[in-house]
Amino acid sequence: MYYPYFIAYITIGLTISLVVFYWAFKTGQFTDQQRARFLPLRDDDDRPPVKASRFNRLEIYGLFFLAMAGIGATTTVLAFALYFSK
Repeated sequence: MYYPYFIAYITIGLTISLVVFYWAFKTGQFTDQQRARFLPLRDDDDRPPVKASRFNRLEIYGLFFLAMAGIGATTTVLAFALYFSK
């Protein structure tokens, strides 16, 4: 059957999710939990706009690549499942 494709797909997805969670944990994404509740109340009009650094642009490109890889993997698994389901 085509169960190995789904098992591989789930394993790859879980691995990528754990890597992204580890990255978020190491870069301090979860350190200030109390700040988030006050963000809608702040007035940020007095601040100058933040210029994107090279690292931020690379990070955006990396996340876009991961999203496209996930969509491609989903399409591939579905195509194999439909092709071999005869």
